[in-house]
Amino acid sequence: MNIYVAHLSREMDEDKLRYAFSAFGQVRSVSIVRNETTGEAEGFVSMPIANEAQTAISEMNGSDLDGQTIRVEARAKTNVFHNRERPAESKAARSAGAKRGGRKRPARGRGSRGRNSRGSRGRNSRGKRGRR
Repeated sequence: MNIYVAHLSREMDEDKLRYAFSAFGQVRSVSIVRNETTGEAEGFVSMPIANEAQTAISEMNGSDLDGQTIRVEARAKTNVFHNRERPAESKAARSAGAKRGGRKRPARGRGSRGRNSRGSRGRNSRGKRGRR
């Protein structure tokens, strides 16, 4: 089970976080992500046994860890950063949106003069000489 840990102290490292959660059972992996501008840290702990993970969540949520009151909650297996972005659209919804006034794409293979880069000449014309 994946566990999200918020409000970690700036001094918290992965070894300390692993040690805190290993008191409740086996810990598969631990990672800490820091915001470069604010210095805030959040952690991600993976525990393979669900009932041990549930016990860790209930015991650790709201507890004091390294001078900070932490928030602990279960997370789905999806990447946390994707959850912060807008929900992914289906391929059909994206193509339908483009047909209803979506992003305008530049014409391919045409010059900067718009629809026909050759001026007034049409697609099958041969210039000043006309058609043969």
